[in-house]
Amino acid sequence: MSTLHYLAYGSNLHPLRLRERVHSAQLQGVVELPQMGLRFHKRGADLSGKCDLLRVDEGQSYGAIYTLAGAEKHLLDQVEGLGAGYELTWIDTRLDGRQCRAFAYAASASHIDQSLLPYRWYRELVLVGARYLGLPEAYTDAIATVQATDDPDSQRDAAHYQLLQRMAAYRL
Repeated sequence: MSTLHYLAYGSNLHPLRLRERVHSAQLQGVVELPQMGLRFHKRGADLSGKCDLLRVDEGQSYGAIYTLAGAEKHLLDQVEGLGAGYELTWIDTRLDGRQCRAFAYAASASHIDQSLLPYRWYRELVLVGARYLGLPEAYTDAIATVQATDDPDSQRDAAHYQLLQRMAAYRL
């Protein structure tokens, strides 16, 4: 069975979140992504802002490299909306001093909307994952200041806050 490297940079940063989606996911480490900027401008199925990575002249973002069983990739493709707002991309980075090629999801041009805001729970998923991984304080502070809005769907909102509670208690 083949093993793939996956680059998580948004709501999948936290190992608990990703393992609930893809059981074989194993955290390998954190990577720096020079000249990449994190944005919350991808239109999600719920019409709120989701994460995307963009090339930028200055600055950097961070991500987490996970391995996962190739046979389970379709599970992640489905929840991420591959072909329905996200496209598959390959990113070359360095993990523990070695070259690493990982797949990630990039927003389709048709699904970028700068006016969108993430729901508060979504921004918190990204923030809790970034803090769990020990990403730099300036980076997590920037995520914490992203303007967000309340989710009008109270059941979805409550379900995600329950997930956030489990994530807060999680230890790898």
